[in-house]
Amino acid sequence: MDVKWGFLGAGFVASRGLAPAVHAARGATLYAVASRDPQRSAGLEPERVYATYDELLADEEVDAVYISLSNSQHLEWVTKALEAGKDVLCEKPLGLNARETEAMFATAAKNGRLLIEAVWSRWHPRFNRMVELVSNGAIGQVEHIESAFSFTSEMTDNYRLIPAMGGGALLDVGCYQAHAWVALTGGAPDLAITQVERIIGPTGIDLTTDVQVLINQCITAHSVSSFALPSHQELLIRGTLGEIRAGKGESFSTWNEASTLFINGEVEKFPVTNAFVNMVENVGEVINGNGGWVVPGADSIRVATILDMIARSS
Repeated sequence: MDVKWGFLGAGFVASRGLAPAVHAARGATLYAVASRDPQRSAGLEPERVYATYDELLADEEVDAVYISLSNSQHLEWVTKALEAGKDVLCEKPLGLNARETEAMFATAAKNGRLLIEAVWSRWHPRFNRMVELVSNGAIGQVEHIESAFSFTSEMTDNYRLIPAMGGGALLDVGCYQAHAWVALTGGAPDLAITQVERIIGPTGIDLTTDVQVLINQCITAHSVSSFALPSHQELLIRGTLGEIRAGKGESFSTWNEASTLFINGEVEKFPVTNAFVNMVENVGEVINGNGGWVVPGADSIRVATILDMIARSS
């Protein structure tokens, strides 16, 4: 059975990423879209366009809702969608903090619905391969994780520039790196912040967050998240017997392009992949009870907790 998707929001990620993915995915239909701009909503080519979010949520034909609103709106509309009986896929970061994230998962459990954070990089085959190699001991015991996600922002009039709306580099691109820590270290159950340096911009958001941590008392990790540094993505895992490094293609946002992985000097190649499609198909399979994989709620809560720890330590 096709999952009928309803979108709240029709911005860049929804229009460039998720809408094409739903149209291309097996077992998915873009049934309805609601946004502030009906013309933009119609541009996503849904079957129906709604003037308000509430009208979309009231439609019993909608099986699952994808939410791509500003970060500060996630709690309100995730909660309303879950209480309307919809399964929910919500853009990252799921909440502004761990308290919001935990509250949303509690609402999902109360209503017997799925809540999934749309960290689409975690559905990419190359990232899954990295997790598999670490789990299999291909590089021995992990000793260090080095990562970066930066770009020089030209954003204006964007919620990412407003602290109260969940702006800042840490929440926007640091969450990808925290998810990597969690996925690669068994959930990062023991994490201590050892150093944090932040550059705050004129609007009050962090333009750059540079953080060093100690995970599980034996793994060091260093990450850089920035709207102000040159465009750069990196993900390297070093162990006692070797290292794994993302090669050709973006480390966290490889999209519709081939990519490579360096494993102890050897190269593995990955064909052109759209991880948005992988995400939509897996979510649909889980909704229909046909297997599939989604980011565990415990991972999303742990990532939110880690991001809170970094913000408090600055």
